[in-house]
Amino acid sequence: MLSIYPACFYKEKEGNYSVIFPVFGIATCGDTIDEAMEMAVDCLAGYLYDAKIENEEVPKPPKMEDIDIDAEYDEYETAFVNMVTVDVDEYAKKHFEVQKTLTIPLWLNDLAVKEGVNFSQVLQKALK
Repeated sequence: MLSIYPACFYKEKEGNYSVIFPVFGIATCGDTIDEAMEMAVDCLAGYLYDAKIENEEVPKPPKMEDIDIDAEYDEYETAFVNMVTVDVDEYAKKHFEVQKTLTIPLWLNDLAVKEGVNFSQVLQKALK
């Protein structure tokens, strides 16, 4: 599912870029505008993915015109608001999740399936 949120992009006096998502209070940066956009996608995906894992409520995205760019930061050369989009599930598959194959005895698999065990959760809990 595609998620779209506005972000404030600030070009610093030194030439790099800061990015702030006002609705979440999260930020990232990049040396170039392209890197800042990549980092914004990663930042948004990470925040939304974590919220999904933790079953946290995520605010709806505000409209771009409702964002006060000067309310977030005031030491910049230039600034603009841009929508950042990411398919969190697809992004997570490539960047946040790793699939592993494991071998367990058949009798243990049958018992776990019968009991409705979530194999991924059990393995994650055990590893943590």
